[in-house]
This record gives sequence, structure tokens and C-alpha cells, in this order.
Amino acid sequence: MDADIAELKKEVSLLRKELSRVSDEAEVRKVHFKYGYYLDKCLYNEVVDMYADHPDAYVEFLGSRYRGKAGIKRLYNGRFQSTFVKGRNGPVHGFLLDHIMMQDIVDVDPSGTHAWCRMRALMQAGTHKSVRETHPRGHVQWWEGGLYENEYLKENGVWKLFRLVADQGELRPLAHKDVSRGSLGPDEIIEQKMLWPDTRVVPFHYPHPVTGKRVSDDDLRAPNYGQDVAEAEAPLSLALPEGQKRQGEGNTWNSEGSVRVLAELVENP
Repeated sequence: MDADIAELKKEVSLLRKELSRVSDEAEVRKVHFKYGYYLDKCLYNEVVDMYADHPDAYVEFLGSRYRGKAGIKRLYNGRFQSTFVKGRNGPVHGFLLDHIMMQDIVDVDPSGTHAWCRMRALMQAGTHKSVRETHPRGHVQWWEGGLYENEYLKENGVWKLFRLVADQGELRPLAHKDVSRGSLGPDEIIEQKMLWPDTRVVPFHYPHPVTGKRVSDDDLRAPNYGQDVAEAEAPLSLALPEGQKRQGEGNTWNSEGSVRVLAELVENP
């Protein structure tokens, strides 16, 4: 009888851990989907509130890094809000900005406080002909497609965006202005702009689910057709700013006798 009770307690403990993992994965997905819905309607105050207050939080966007809550506010409440909706919080008539989120892969650290998500986004955007003369974009439509490789943090029991890395592979000619100057600029310029026609692979936060290995660096590069890979641009990186670490990296899940390997990240083993 004692042995049976001990076995039941062990099974309950495993099931509790597995339920916590599944629940946390679902919550992380909801966080990002809610972020997308707020962003669709230019609710930038709500977007900023989705981010962790941790000083290591940041957004990487178009070769730029916006660090900490102050930098994140400067991007959304400054650059985006002033450009798209003239400083208001919410949509303006005739401006479309729909983010379709899909193919989400979420991994949660066993501690239940840190998570990673790789997700694809397809954005349809544009302005209606009726606002041609009043909106700074004039009359224009475009598509954007790209990947997120994000990290999430549970602060005071609530899941929040922590580090957002956006691969903006735009499906239109890109008129990217230098935003490194002025009060709305980023905290730092980084080399990785990750824009079409650059087809290098954004590194995966997870290892291969069957082999347990990560994809080799050379296989993440994108040489010209027939060109030796050694002549191609260096692989993309998920490297952190100097002095930052990835919480929970390399930890494993033990569930019902099997091991779930998490976050074998390329840059910070």
C-alpha cells in the first residue's frame, strides 16, 4: 500500500508539472496574440504595457535596438504613434495595419518564469484613397512578412514580453529612413537588418526535435545560387547585448520518464 501511494504521489507531481508547462505555453501564446491585436489598432499604450519592467528588456527592429522600458516607449509611443496616428492612442480613419500571427512554437523553462517563442507574422497594411490628402503615407498599400524569435518573462505571476526580435522581410520596396538621429532614435544600431532579399535563417531557439542538435551555422547562411557558402554573409545571431544573460538557458524538462530539451541557443551556450 505504501509503495502504491508513493507511486501515485510521484505521478501526481509529474502531472502537476506537465499541466503547469502546458498552461504557461498557452499563456505565452495569448500574450503575443494580444500584443498583435493591440498593435493592429495602434493601441500603443497597451502595447508598451505588455513588456516586462526588467532593465534587460528590448526590441530589435530594422537594424536597431531599443533598450529598457524607456527605449520601448520611444519606439511605440514615439516613433510609431507620432508617425501613423499623429500622437493619439488608437486607430485613425482609413489606416490599416493587421498582423496575422501563426506557426507559433513556444518553450517554457522548468522554473515557469522564462519562455521563448518563434512565430511567423504576415501583415497587410495601407491607407484608403479617402485619406490620400490627410495621412502622411498618402494612398499606399503593402504586405510585410517576417519572423519573431522572442523571449518572455513572468513578472509578479504575469507573463510579459521580454525581448522581441523582429525579422522584417518586407514584400515591397523598402523606403527605410535613417532613424539613428533625433529624440525617437534607438539606443544602438546593430548590423542585422534582416530584410528581403536577405534569406538567411533567423536562428532557432530550440534544437531539432528528433536529433536534439542545432542547425549548423553554415546552413543558416544564404549564398547566391551556386556560390560557395564561405563567400556568403555571416549567419544571423541571437546574441544579447554585452552583460546580459539568458535566464534558464540549457535547462531540461523531466516529464514521465522523458527529457524535454530547451533553448540550445547559438550565441550563449
